[in-house]
Amino acid sequence: MKLVVVVRNDIKMSKGKLAVQVAHAAVECALDSSKERTEHWRREGAKKIAVKASDLQALFELKERADRSGIVCYLVCDRGLTEFKEPTITCLGLGPDDDEVLDRLTGGLKLV
Repeated sequence: MKLVVVVRNDIKMSKGKLAVQVAHAAVECALDSSKERTEHWRREGAKKIAVKASDLQALFELKERADRSGIVCYLVCDRGLTEFKEPTITCLGLGPDDDEVLDRLTGGLKLV
């Protein structure tokens, strides 16, 4: 099992901002998932992967596919108080779920 965070590659974020946005996605996905699934994922080592999506549209398409497949997902929207001048969607968390399930959605994406 793993949890995948898909980060927009078309916006600039400092390393710190990127880390916090990815962490936010991972935490929210773990909290939104069933207790049993989260415990199973944690027993297996709580694997997390961060990959890149080309732009906002790519994130929306992944979210739509995840929703149709019943995969837990969480879209992170930064409030726009520091690095961005307005609220900005930064990343999409997916899972935790079986590796094969998430690979069907994100297997072709490059690592961050």
